[in-house]
Amino acid sequence: MFKNKLARNILILLIVIANIGCDQVSKKVVRESVEPGDRIEIINQNFLLMNVENDGAFLSLGSDFSPLLKKILLLGLPLMMLIGVLFYLFTQTKLPKLALIGWSFVIGGGIGNMYDRIKYGSVTDFLFIDLGGVFRTGVFNMADVSIMVGMGFLILFYIQDATKKEEPSVEIDPQ
Repeated sequence: MFKNKLARNILILLIVIANIGCDQVSKKVVRESVEPGDRIEIINQNFLLMNVENDGAFLSLGSDFSPLLKKILLLGLPLMMLIGVLFYLFTQTKLPKLALIGWSFVIGGGIGNMYDRIKYGSVTDFLFIDLGGVFRTGVFNMADVSIMVGMGFLILFYIQDATKKEEPSVEIDPQ
């Protein structure tokens, strides 16, 4: 655990700000240097750089919703969740480091995409991976990477936590 609450809160803010910064800088570079619709091969057809504006959610889900429904589902609900999780992080002082880091990554990525929705009306996606049918992504961005890394930390934490609870207790036979 942390020695004091200030150090813990600074860590949360540093992780969140670093994730937002990485996301926003990468999107700015893409917006300024890659034309919409371009497909730039980084590693053959396996790793592509492009500039795609996504006005929906994951894999463009919701892009055909009415403007009011989009504001509710793509701005209102995520904003409430981000505020709620951030409040949870700052108030739950006994949260283990792995969970704290995971949630901080998720919040940073969520804020990065939320900022795009508010400022541009869409989210800039620019990375695509296709490993020949073994693994293929949709077009994504660094905020999405932050969210996935954060979820990975959270999954590890909850697996560790569950295995700690399942460890059998050993009783010593008095004979």
